Amino acid sequence: MILYDIPDIRLFWSEDERFLKQFIGPHIWQKIKFQPLSRYPPLINDISFWLPSETYSENDFYDLVRTIGGDLIEKVVLVDEFAHPKMKKVSHCYRIVYRHPERTLTQDEVHHIHRAIEESAVRELGVEGRF
Repeated sequence: MILYDIPDIRLFWSEDERFLKQFIGPHIWQKIKFQPLSRYPPLINDISFWLPSETYSENDFYDLVRTIGGDLIEKVVLVDEFAHPKMKKVSHCYRIVYRHPERTLTQDEVHHIHRAIEESAVRELGVEGRF
């Protein structure tokens, strides 16, 4: 607890991936500083869109989400990839987890951010929204 500055011994029995993944490193001597976890529930919203022909990069979408959502974005995960056989298009569906470290977010608050992400993805990445 002292080594990593962990405030509560009960965290050592946690199965929360947010806690556990903080201690995965390339070597045992890596300096690790514990990052406090939010006690507040997450809000989860999905976004799906058709990809442009060949100019799309997944990392660009992740960067866009984190730029717009900032610290409220806990995780962005690709949950589905679909290739339409007749249209010859590929669709991605991402799950975005929103969580505030100090309070419970409302769906209305998150909706504005999520809408900004949708609009920016269409404008900046050239995707075709399915929202």
